[in-house]
This record gives sequence, structure tokens and C-alpha cells, in this order.
Amino acid sequence: MERIPLFIQHVFGFLKREKLFRVLLVVFAVLVLGTLGFVYFEENMRYVDALWWSVVTMTTVGYGDISPASPGGRVVGIMVMVMGIGFLGVLTATIASAFIETKILESKGMKATDVKDHFLICGWNFRGAEVVSELRSDPKCGAVTPIVVIAELTDKPLDDPNLYFIRGPVNTENLKKAGIAEARVVLVLSDETLDAYSRDAKTILNTLTIESLNPAVYTCVELMDPRNVEYCEMAAADEIIVVGELSTNLLVQAALDHGITRMVSELVSNRYGEDLYKIPVPADLAGSTFYDAMCRLKKDHNVLCIGVEDAEGKNLKTNPGNDYALNQTDLLIVISRDRPMIA
Repeated sequence: MERIPLFIQHVFGFLKREKLFRVLLVVFAVLVLGTLGFVYFEENMRYVDALWWSVVTMTTVGYGDISPASPGGRVVGIMVMVMGIGFLGVLTATIASAFIETKILESKGMKATDVKDHFLICGWNFRGAEVVSELRSDPKCGAVTPIVVIAELTDKPLDDPNLYFIRGPVNTENLKKAGIAEARVVLVLSDETLDAYSRDAKTILNTLTIESLNPAVYTCVELMDPRNVEYCEMAAADEIIVVGELSTNLLVQAALDHGITRMVSELVSNRYGEDLYKIPVPADLAGSTFYDAMCRLKKDHNVLCIGVEDAEGKNLKTNPGNDYALNQTDLLIVISRDRPMIA
């Protein structure tokens, strides 16, 4: 019920913005005067029938169930046809053009968004489409969760009905347009048009701007040079992925243990195979040892537990000791085909 007044406010705001009040007033006046005139000139005509005739005539439906027989009624009919159809056409055309203009502005990234609990992508590069595809493949995001992209592009980068585009640099104005205060997660992508040093400098500056507007939002940042991780941490980034370092490590691992990178690629992709997930400790496993929890999860749910993280996300233990005791507030790092839903 609270949404009804807000909807009415939006309607009145739209009518005022598009200057449609006068057109609506003329359409209403033609409707009322046509009804009164039809009742006056036509014998035994009820107001309800006259109103029905006026609406049918103005909308060019023309059922023919009621028609004027007197000369005066026909004159009224001509006036309703000429004035009513004309002004009603102006009204519908204005509304249609406003919607079309809104769609054009959205596709060009010139309109602010009105979304909440969304994923915000700052910047765009050749990995952008893959990032969106991976997000859409996981139920935690899904196909209906809003994704907002801020990028210096000319048009919306992807044909996704729930992807919104803000055109321009990552600055305070555009972040507010993108709803930074209500964002769930922010992903900062590097600018591939710049050299590696300039890319990271721009990325760190964007991170500083984001954190200054919403320190509580979780920021995932893409860097090119591992030497810049320290500066990105100073900018309060929550998670940093060094692209060059990651690819180098995978390349070396492939040389040492052939084919192992295929498993890594499977685990970090949401589109196929087994995936990595982070889930709360089930209530019946709180206080259990890591070994017992791992065995029960594998036996009961076919979920493989490989690590534990504390509630603050500051202490991550991969393959902890068998006797490690789980707390109710811990989070488990698991491998599963689908996102586990274990109470």
C-alpha cells in the first residue's frame, strides 16, 4: 500500500515534466461537453449512454450501438470527433515519445538508475562480457538481479534487460547515478586503453572514490602489477585480483603438474562443472571438528569442504587440521556442482 502514493507521485511528476496537464484538461472538457451536449439534443438519452458514446467516438472505436439522430446531436458528434480525436492523439503521441526518449537515454547511458542491492561494474574491457556472463550463471545473482555498468562507451555494452548503463568516467556524479549507496558489490575493471602503470593508477583512484561514497560496499578490484597491491589496500579495497600474477602462477603450475589448470578453470567458472562456494556453517555442525564436518558434508550432500574463513573475512584457513573446531559464525569454503542450500 505504501507504493501507491509513490506511484501517484511518479505519475504527477511525469505529467508535469511532459506538460500534459493542459492536454488532459482539454480531453476531459471535450468528453464532458460532448456528453452533456448529446444528452441535450438527443431524446431519452441517459448520461451513462452519452458518456459511453463520447468515449467510443473519441477513441475512434465506433461500435455504432449509439449514434446521433438529431441535427444538434450530429453537430456535437462532429466537434467530439475533430477535437477529441485530435487532442487524444496528441496525448498518446506525447506519452509514447516520452517512453521512447527514456529508452534512448538509457541505452546511451544518460539516465540515472533506480535500483537497489545490485552489482556495480566500474570500467569496461574485453573481460566485461565474461564477467556479466559469470554473474548471470550463479543463482546468487541470477538473470533478474540488476547490474549497473559505468564506462566511457557510446552505447550500452550488452543486450541485457536487467543491465543498466551509465556513460562516463567513474566519478562522484556517475557513481551516485548508479546507486552506489545501495550497491551490493562493486567490481572495478582496469582500463585496457592505458599502459599497465596508468591502468593501476586509474583503478586505485576509482577505488578511492567508491570507498569515499560507500565504505560499507564490498569492492573487488582488478590490478595488472602486483607491486601496486599495497596502494590498492590503502584505498580500502576488500579483494584484489592481480591479473598478471594469477596468469603467471597458472602457467608455472601447468608446467609442473600438467592439466591441473583445467581443474582450476572449472572451479572458478559458474557456467560449467564444479564450482567454489562460501556457505555458513550448518547449525548441526557448529562445534564439530573440520574432519567430521568434511565427512558429513560429503556423505550427506556430496559437498567437499576445503577451507574455513572467520566471520570478519580476515582469517582464511585452507585445509585446516582435522581437529580444527568450527564456530557457528565461521564460513566454509566448499566445492559443489550447484550452490549448496544447507540449513
